[in-house]
Amino acid sequence: MSLPNPGIQVDRENTALVVTDPQNDFLSPQGVTWGVVGESVTENRTVENIESLFKAAKDAEMPVFVSPHYYYPHDHQWRFEGALERLMHDINMFDRPGALDLEGFNNSGADWLERYKPYINDGDTVVVSPHKVYGPETNDLVLQLRKRGIDKVVLGGMSANLCVESQLRELLEQGFEVAVAQDATAAAKVPDYDGFVAAATNFRMLASDVLTTADAVQRIEQSLVSA
Repeated sequence: MSLPNPGIQVDRENTALVVTDPQNDFLSPQGVTWGVVGESVTENRTVENIESLFKAAKDAEMPVFVSPHYYYPHDHQWRFEGALERLMHDINMFDRPGALDLEGFNNSGADWLERYKPYINDGDTVVVSPHKVYGPETNDLVLQLRKRGIDKVVLGGMSANLCVESQLRELLEQGFEVAVAQDATAAAKVPDYDGFVAAATNFRMLASDVLTTADAVQRIEQSLVSA
């Protein structure tokens, strides 16, 4: 039996682009995770595809939300962690000196990829509070979406089987329709495990729709024409 494909109608009035972790530590060759995610990022053209989503959403005046990942010194005092939480802390991923301290932030691993800054720092993009493990349960993404009357999401960002999949799952539980732009994400490849392959299976089983970036951009552009 084949899986149904519910699909999603992208409307400017109630659809938003949500991008998770568009940060240097994931997407720059100088980032601390590049050794394990770089191959997947390069294969999917993830950097370019995320930018295509940003540009299309901005051109269509569609709301854009960024759900980032930051760790402050007190986060390093957690008494227990999952496997990749431990790794992230060990390699100082997304580290910042404090919630109110931007010292050393510019061009750090926690900063946005440089090519995304015009889209994120334009005064219109909503940067929500940081998620701490993978999902939005610990930040205000759902609140911010609800306050803007959003009930449909086009989702991309990093990384596929961690933050993207976790945000997908929680948004679905919260009653949102969610389409994933599958090639606007990527994941770690380590011996015996490929995070992108794992995520791709779950995207198809969970999301309202799984799109290529080109398809997502086309639907966003069509929402502008039909408005």
